[in-house]
Amino acid sequence: MADTMTSSSLEQLSAAMADAVAAASRSVVAVHAARSRASGFVWRDGLVVTSEESLPDEGDLAVLLPDGGKLRANIVGRDPATDVALLRVEGQAPSPIAFDAAPVRTGSIALAVGSQAGTALAAAGVVSLVGPAWRSLRGGDIDMRIELGLVMRRSVEGGLALDASGRAIGMSVFGPRGRVLVIPGTTVDRVAAQLAATGHVPRGYLGVALQPVKVLPDGIGAMVMGVDRDGPGAAADVRQGDVILAWNGEPVRSVHMLLRALGPASVGTVVKLSLRRAGEPVELPITIGERPAD
Repeated sequence: MADTMTSSSLEQLSAAMADAVAAASRSVVAVHAARSRASGFVWRDGLVVTSEESLPDEGDLAVLLPDGGKLRANIVGRDPATDVALLRVEGQAPSPIAFDAAPVRTGSIALAVGSQAGTALAAAGVVSLVGPAWRSLRGGDIDMRIELGLVMRRSVEGGLALDASGRAIGMSVFGPRGRVLVIPGTTVDRVAAQLAATGHVPRGYLGVALQPVKVLPDGIGAMVMGVDRDGPGAAADVRQGDVILAWNGEPVRSVHMLLRALGPASVGTVVKLSLRRAGEPVELPITIGERPAD
């Protein structure tokens, strides 16, 4: 009797997971470029979200649909800081997905759903970590840190992450050291809406090239290696050879620290830079600008 009950429970769990994948895969697509294969999902009518990191810098893109159809796609905008890219497809795309804001629990079952040439792919595991909001190494604000304990094919990156009930919680991507991370639905919605409206997400800009240097006796600074003559640094009288020691009174721990501080909210704010210039201390206010389009 016990064996029968266990078998029945496993069959029910298996069927529920398969049903969740089947339902989500109706909105999941494959994103193909000349040298890359990734997944994506329909975010709004005619608009597909995918992993920014998986997209090439140039070249034609195609979106392969669950029904075997193929549509051309153009990049509306991309945000490397949050790993979100938005595509517009030429033709009728499947129905959009809706994210669920229900809490995500550590230890619960998790699914990653992608597409390979229009055929659904899935990986199963658990939510291995749930943490607070964080900022990526490129300065992107991510609303929650979610890590998945599962093995995911490279082509599934950019697809949907599902919770135990089959609700879409975000986009599954690869993080540092091959960890599978989830860009939460709230982050995807916020960034994709900005990309749809303007084609980009504003980022702060100092207009200086920086290199880490050791500062005696045991500190770290950021040496200014170059200054954009039309940038905020030049307007604030930052000079080549200056060493930035502190940012609004907080000691510099790395160049990445400064880059992470240049998020969307930083544009237009005034920051006090504590410098060392030719051995002498200097303090300069600098108004952070908006990074120009490359």
